[in-house]
This record gives sequence, structure tokens and C-alpha cells, in this order.
Amino acid sequence: MIIFLRHAQATNNVERVLAGRSEGIPLTELGLQQAEKIATFLQPLKISAIYSSPIERAIHTAKIVSDKLNLQYEVDPRLTEIEMGSFSGMLYEEMFAKHGNIFLKFYQDNPIIEQNGVEPFSSVKKRILDMVNYCSQKHDNENILLVTHMDPIKAMISTVLQLKPESLYELIIRNASATIMKKEQSNFSMVAINSMSSDRYHID
Repeated sequence: MIIFLRHAQATNNVERVLAGRSEGIPLTELGLQQAEKIATFLQPLKISAIYSSPIERAIHTAKIVSDKLNLQYEVDPRLTEIEMGSFSGMLYEEMFAKHGNIFLKFYQDNPIIEQNGVEPFSSVKKRILDMVNYCSQKHDNENILLVTHMDPIKAMISTVLQLKPESLYELIIRNASATIMKKEQSNFSMVAINSMSSDRYHID
């Protein structure tokens, strides 16, 4: 199985800022708790190897999980966050006011994306599929954990389910949640999405 784990809550998630690959975006206190809980959730899955995005919030999540699972993690740039170009550091509200629904346009590979130095969604899909193929060959019949970001996970989901841009836009991958893919014959199927510790499903 290939298990995708979105990093735990970071300060940009709370502040609604497009962080992209900016440095200095740590996990929040809640994020630290989320990482501990998802690590416990993952323990029974007998994970053999962990790979992480090079971005701080992903690495910190990977470290917490790897310590719990008694494994080392390896950084791989194919799991990195999308490059947000001129949108880096912008508040969501500011971006929407100036450019409209950039998130939807991103999944449509609208020209405004590359014009502002944003990595196209098609490029994200290419590198994520390359990473998945690499893991499938190197770790045949093993359970592998990939610690990454929302859009790389959506890229894999869109490949498996062939989702339209509008569906991708509506889809939310929760912080510190697992999305699990299983290879059957030559194709991947999705067996879980937004899996996490049971107490996080409770709504007060």
C-alpha cells in the first residue's frame, strides 16, 4: 500500500495564507497533537519506509511519526509543496479579490497559473506518479508512507478517480489525515481517504 499523509496543522493553515514553499512555517500546538495521534493510528499498518516532502511542516510531521514507528525517514523533493510563485505569502481573501478563484483555475491549468510562476497541476501529477512508481518498484508488497501536502495527494486521487477540476476544488484533504492507495494487478485503487484518529471525527 501507498499511504499518503498530509502534514499536520501549520501556522499558514490557521492564518489562511498561501505558504507554498516559504520557510518558517512551523506546526501549531494543535498540529503537534495531530501528528502524535496519526502516528498512533498508523502503527498497526506495519509501514516499512517513510518519505517526506522537504518543507518544514512536512518534515516535522514525518519526524514525529517516524519516532513513534521506530523508522528513519528520507526526504524526497517529488513530495514537495507546489510552488506558489507571486501568490506566495498572500492571504486567501486577498488572492480571491485580485484574481478570482485561483484554486479552481489551478486544477484547470488556466494560463494565469503559469503566468504567475505557479507550478501547474499537471506537473504535480507527473512528479507524484513518478514517486509512486519508484516506491512500487523499490518496495514491492510493502506499506510505504509518503508525508506531503494537500495538492500532491489530490494529484494522486485525481489520477485514480479521474476527477474533474470542480470536484478537485471541493475536495478537502484534512491535516494529519491518511489517504491510502492499494495496487491491485497493475492499477491503484483508493481504499481510504481522510483517515485519522477517531476523536477527530467528533463535532462539538
